Amino acid sequence: MRIRLLCAASVLVIPLATAAAEQRRELDAHEHGHGSFNIAVEGKTVGLELRVPGADIVGFEHAAKSDKDKAVLKTAKEKLSAPLSLFRLPDAAGCKLTSSFAHYTKDEDHAKHHEEHHGKHAGHHDDGDDHLEKHAKSEHAEFHAGYELNCAAPDKLTRVDFAYFGAFKNAEELEVNVITAKGQAQYEVTRAKPKLDLGGII
Repeated sequence: MRIRLLCAASVLVIPLATAAAEQRRELDAHEHGHGSFNIAVEGKTVGLELRVPGADIVGFEHAAKSDKDKAVLKTAKEKLSAPLSLFRLPDAAGCKLTSSFAHYTKDEDHAKHHEEHHGKHAGHHDDGDDHLEKHAKSEHAEFHAGYELNCAAPDKLTRVDFAYFGAFKNAEELEVNVITAKGQAQYEVTRAKPKLDLGGII
């Protein structure tokens, strides 16, 4: 199984041993409070991907039509566009954001993103139209965000502090998948335990 980590300027395809997670995604598993976060380190490039239910971020899962909902969605996207404030990395690693995106699946921006990225890789997503139609009709919606970082000293990426939970009050847990030159591992971070030690995998 492969998880696609899509950044604004590039498509980084990373093999991860997360067949169960991929299977849950294919079955449209959706549990409020719970999401997934992927970290991939290749040289000085670090890719991050976040997928979480819409309710975790904005408190609803419908298309934002009212002024109030649109304002909430705008604020959420602004927060998600600053990953180093949500997922705090050691200063010693010297990481800087090089590209990013943050989409809500019931927002028109998501359709544009899907067409631009997935549409160009039909071999991976032959059912692109079905994917969009599924999100439009589903009662559920999610946020999908991707980031690409350049880190001067990737060997210093020994921990991640998830300020994410403080930013989004409905978020409770993230399943974290990590892949580096040393291998791959899976962790769980929660609101009660928002710090992740990566010393053994970096």
